[in-house]
Amino acid sequence: MDVSLRQQSILQLLEAQGAVRVAELCERFGVSEMTVRRDLSELEQAGLVRRTHGGAVSARGRSFEPPYLVRETTNRHQKERIGRLAASLVQDGDSVALDVGTTTLEVARALRDKNNLTVITHSLHIAYALSSHPLIRLIVVGGVLRAGELSLVGHLAERAYREFHVDKLFLGVGGLSIEAGLTEFNLEDALVKQAMLQSAKERIVVADASKLERTAFARVGSLSSVNTLVTSTEADPNILKRIEEAGVRVLTA
Repeated sequence: MDVSLRQQSILQLLEAQGAVRVAELCERFGVSEMTVRRDLSELEQAGLVRRTHGGAVSARGRSFEPPYLVRETTNRHQKERIGRLAASLVQDGDSVALDVGTTTLEVARALRDKNNLTVITHSLHIAYALSSHPLIRLIVVGGVLRAGELSLVGHLAERAYREFHVDKLFLGVGGLSIEAGLTEFNLEDALVKQAMLQSAKERIVVADASKLERTAFARVGSLSSVNTLVTSTEADPNILKRIEEAGVRVLTA
């Protein structure tokens, strides 16, 4: 494994675990302690980790959004399971709004056996995934392109969603917690999500276990603004119980 792939893997571990140990990384990658310490030093210089005695923790602030390519490979199997379960909630003939994100992309991929859907999205990744489906009417909203995300944001995107009334919304989040509610890394993304919430009859959050009890930079809405959370079986049962007690239906895949 080359240096860049190994360092990307270290960042993915930090996303999932919050902290890593030098000994753990040596065993995982089959490299020397000196190599791991060099990797951690370079990541620290880039402002991505903070060194600790014997390891490192994430140095990312609440407004730091992990790159799309990193998120795409993080907890992939969880996201695939979540996507299939979430898609099973969709009936033929539904109108559906799909938010940007790697988990909502898995929902889109799992919709391919549905018929006569109208799908609205501001994600070019999702638009491409559904573009060849003959029985899905696809609406891509306008806006300003976020190049790294291939998503459309800004006033045009917000206004477009306010013009529609969809049966189901599948929303991705940077974090979800009892106290802070739904949060996102990027303010422009958060504003589009707020407009999406106002346009939907049924509002469903799709989020893997790593997103729970995490708070990102910009507020999207309270926990009570959604009806259902679809998450993975790896989630802490105590956290899921608290979310259910807050009035949100929880489904695990």
